[in-house]
Amino acid sequence: MSAATPAPAARGAAERLDALEVKLAFLDDLLESLNHTVYRQQQQIEQLVQAVAALRQQLRASPEGERGDARDEIPPHY
Repeated sequence: MSAATPAPAARGAAERLDALEVKLAFLDDLLESLNHTVYRQQQQIEQLVQAVAALRQQLRASPEGERGDARDEIPPHY
């Protein structure tokens, strides 16, 4: 065997190292994608919490007589 040809064990180790590096790159990409998804979901949750708080405030601010019961309202198809 010449010095230019790596031993079979060294080639196997190099191939395994390459495979691990590829897997790590994919995992890094996946982690970045998941972090971005969680960030967007958190923004949506905060917007929804603000919308619910605004609706609660509107409900508190409306006079009792205006609230009515949803069952008393005529459906739009009548």
